[in-house]
Amino acid sequence: MRRLTAEERVELQQRGCRAESWDGVLVSEDFAVEQVSNVRFSGSVSIGSRSIIRDVSIRNYAIATDCHIEAVMCMECRHASSFGEGVEVAAVNENGGRSVTLYREITSQTAYLMAMMRNRKEATDRLIALARERAESHRSDVGEVGAGTRIFGVRFIREVRIEEGATIEGVSLLENGTVGKGCFVGVDVRAHDFVFSDEATIEGGVSIERCYVGERCKLANGFTAIDTLFFANCHCENGESAAVFAGPFTVSHHKSSLLIAGIFSFFNAGSGTNQSNHLFKSGAIHQAVHQRGTKFGSSAYVMAPSIEGAFTVVLGRHTRHHDTQDMPYSYLIEEEGRSSLMPGMSLTSYGTVRDVEKWRQRDKRTLKRDNINFEEFNPFLTGRMLRGVDALTRMQERDPEAKSYTYNRTTIRATMLVRGIKLYNSAIAASLGMMLREGNYLAERRTDGEWIDVAGQYVPFELVEELLQRIARGECDLEQAARFFDDVAEQYSDMAAVYAYGILAHLIGHTPTQEDVEQAIAASDNILQRMRAITDADRNRDMGTDMMVGYGYDFRDEVEHEADFVNTHS
Repeated sequence: MRRLTAEERVELQQRGCRAESWDGVLVSEDFAVEQVSNVRFSGSVSIGSRSIIRDVSIRNYAIATDCHIEAVMCMECRHASSFGEGVEVAAVNENGGRSVTLYREITSQTAYLMAMMRNRKEATDRLIALARERAESHRSDVGEVGAGTRIFGVRFIREVRIEEGATIEGVSLLENGTVGKGCFVGVDVRAHDFVFSDEATIEGGVSIERCYVGERCKLANGFTAIDTLFFANCHCENGESAAVFAGPFTVSHHKSSLLIAGIFSFFNAGSGTNQSNHLFKSGAIHQAVHQRGTKFGSSAYVMAPSIEGAFTVVLGRHTRHHDTQDMPYSYLIEEEGRSSLMPGMSLTSYGTVRDVEKWRQRDKRTLKRDNINFEEFNPFLTGRMLRGVDALTRMQERDPEAKSYTYNRTTIRATMLVRGIKLYNSAIAASLGMMLREGNYLAERRTDGEWIDVAGQYVPFELVEELLQRIARGECDLEQAARFFDDVAEQYSDMAAVYAYGILAHLIGHTPTQEDVEQAIAASDNILQRMRAITDADRNRDMGTDMMVGYGYDFRDEVEHEADFVNTHS
């Protein structure tokens, strides 16, 4: 970089440019005055090679090479800033007790530890301190615009770091934030105190405050968010979120849908989905956990505190604070004002199979900072189903003649209880065989205990505990914590196989032989075929002639109806 020559200063003034002090303007060695017109410079501004700046008021910004900035009312860094890093996001609980401190490289896993492990106070306090140190180390009184950035038709950009290849068009206001590599920020967006990760899209009148928007996320069509973390591949439009930890693939497309005071992942909100998080007594102290794959039907409502098990379908209104975390793959339905639970019923639904398959296909990330497990058969869900079978069996044994049972403020009909045990046992057997097939079950891993879902990644709980202890002792920084989860991801198949081997040993009462393992894998194949036959039949019912109402309606012939249906969905 160099200062402008006297001739260049004169030419720039002739091109409509003004400066508080021309000494504050630095340019590349190959700078040409044709790059700049109608610009008001204030403070310290540097301009990289081939960057074009027109019709802009700019203060305290370093602009890299090959940028194009045009028609910006005000682009300024008024004071020293960490550009959204260090912002406290009151996720999960509106009272702020689970606040996550933003930093540029945050992942869903480290954020999960920070938010959800507050019973390990020394460890979470240490993570927060490390995040604050990271933010402070990035503090500067000059903003940055990365190479190849495009900024057009913007009103205000204040204290924002903009990374390489970003596009910002028609934005109303960006203040105190970071726009990551390859991001697109569009018309009428207003954002305060934020970090946008790589290749995120925020457009269409979105309004956000104190938010993180992760890799390949999309927010659009007037969505509003406050104190929300959106991790990889989330897609939210039209509705609203407040105090939310939106784990990977959280989706909400409809108006009048509210996500509030909870943790979600692989979640789908139906139209009119709603939650409430306090009982008008002690304030907004309550929170909800919607485990992986939970779906809310249209106008579904849940009053916190509550927990739904993974892959639960929620229909109707639920106000009795259910806890069904050990009953995954269930239906939770409102019946006569009560919450009726149908354990394992989602195992018979083709929708569950389709969900598992589509998420992997829809992962378009480049860097993949968040670790995500897509495996249908895994230790986390197997462990939950084992607990579910145990709970259902004990209820049945206590009162074998009962017509219904009460479980954690839900009601389970006797017929549904019996069916749930059968469905879970089949799914457990299928899971064990599949995990044994995919990894080295004789590897030296301590993974046969409880597993948890750490915001998209399945991890042995024992290893998470060890990590938290290392963090509390100051033996692990943010990069090392992220590497821990990367290492677990690399070893997942073997860890899962070791887990399955341990469960198989427990079930058969002795150390499994090679023959035992082969039999378990063969049984898994047979069970999986039967399960797929059930879900395929469910798909066929959904696509049968009775479901073709409205197709080929101008023709009075079923063949024509079917042809219209098939050609529409082929």
